[in-house]
Amino acid sequence: MPKLGMEPIRKAALVKATIVEIGRVGSLDVTVSQIAKRAGMSSALAHHYFGSKEDMFLAAMRHVLTLYGAEVRGALATAEGDEARLRAILRASFSPGNFRREAVGAWLNFWVLAQTVPEAKRLLAVYQRRLRSNLLACLRPLAGPRAESVADGLGAMIDGLYLREVLKSGSPDGAAAVQMALNYLNSQLKGVEP
Repeated sequence: MPKLGMEPIRKAALVKATIVEIGRVGSLDVTVSQIAKRAGMSSALAHHYFGSKEDMFLAAMRHVLTLYGAEVRGALATAEGDEARLRAILRASFSPGNFRREAVGAWLNFWVLAQTVPEAKRLLAVYQRRLRSNLLACLRPLAGPRAESVADGLGAMIDGLYLREVLKSGSPDGAAAVQMALNYLNSQLKGVEP
């Protein structure tokens, strides 16, 4: 069996360090040196693996999106029925793995990065399309012709809860975020006949 080389291990360490440093600093004003130090390696080695700081940010963004996607797919695989699937998406969106201080800070800064970096904008657009598609698949039978507006509102609610969390101190409260999103969903579905 071939031995795993150091490159994937070091790249993974740099990606995790990037997320932690962005979350710790609260902006994209982190240096490759800070990221490399957190990962336990030199700046030169970090540059060797990721040509630029922007490439590290994009790799970190892909990592966050990959973890989020895997959690949503796992949650959806065990949910039965449209309402249960909606709840599964919300629970995955605010799970301890996705809704932790570093990840929340990284999301905020990735949204900022998407304003100027086309690849970041593309990655966020893929996330938004997939979220909307998942929400619509569940909402069409429940909300009928209002499904699109409810899906857009729920997507905005999810993003908004992440944005609000950045301004708070302490550990993120995923259960409270899920409940707030469910309250919004219930208010939108009240009296709706599919």
